[in-house]
Amino acid sequence: MTGVSDPVRLLLVDDDPLVRAGLTSMLGGATELELVGTAGDGRQAVDAVRDLRPDVVLMDIGMPTMDGVTATEAIRRRPGAPEVVMLTTFGSDEYLLRALRAGASGYLLKDAAPPEIVAAVLKAAAGESVLSPQSTRQLMDHVGAADQDGRRTTALAALGQLTERERDVVLAVAQGKSNAEVAADLRLGVATVKTHLTNSLAKLQLTNRVQLALLAHDAEWV
Repeated sequence: MTGVSDPVRLLLVDDDPLVRAGLTSMLGGATELELVGTAGDGRQAVDAVRDLRPDVVLMDIGMPTMDGVTATEAIRRRPGAPEVVMLTTFGSDEYLLRALRAGASGYLLKDAAPPEIVAAVLKAAAGESVLSPQSTRQLMDHVGAADQDGRRTTALAALGQLTERERDVVLAVAQGKSNAEVAADLRLGVATVKTHLTNSLAKLQLTNRVQLALLAHDAEWV
C-alpha cells in the first residue's frame, strides 16, 4: 500500500520489446508512477510480482509461455495481490472477459494516450474500476449469449445473499457510480457505502468493483 505522496509502483508486462520500450519511455516522466520492472510473458510476470511487489500490473493478453489471462488469475490469487489492468487490442474479447472475472480492474487499449494510461493506473491503485458500464455491456454483448441463462441463475442466487441496502449499492456500482455518487443517491455516508461494498465483496467472494459489475450484468440488473 502506497502512502499519500508515494508513487504507484508499476510492473509492465508485454511480449513485444518495442511495446515495452515505448510504454517505458512514455511513462518515464510521470511523477505519480514508479516503473519497478518489466516482464516479457505471464510466467515472468508472476515471478516479478513476487519479487518486486508492485501496486499495479499493466498486463498484455496474448503472450507465449503463459498468457496474460492465466497470469492474472495466478496473481490475483496471491495474498495482498496488486491490481491488474489488461492491455488489449480488442482482438480477444473472450479472454479479456475471463481476465475481468478473475479480478482484473479493467482494461486499456494499447494505443491509449500516456495521460490516459497514467490515469487508469492511478484509478486501479485507488481501488476503482478502469471500465465504464457501457464498455462492460459492449464487451459482454460482443462475446455472445453462451450459457446466458445459467450465468443469470447463478448470479441471482449469489446476489440473493446480500441485504437490500447492499443490493442497492451493488446496482449503483454496476451503473458506474463512484462511492460519493452512490452515497448521494442513497443518502448514505461515503464510509457506509464502503462498508456495504466490503461486506458485499466478502459475501460474494469477489475482489473488486468490476467483478461486482459483471455479476450484476449477468443477473440482468443493468
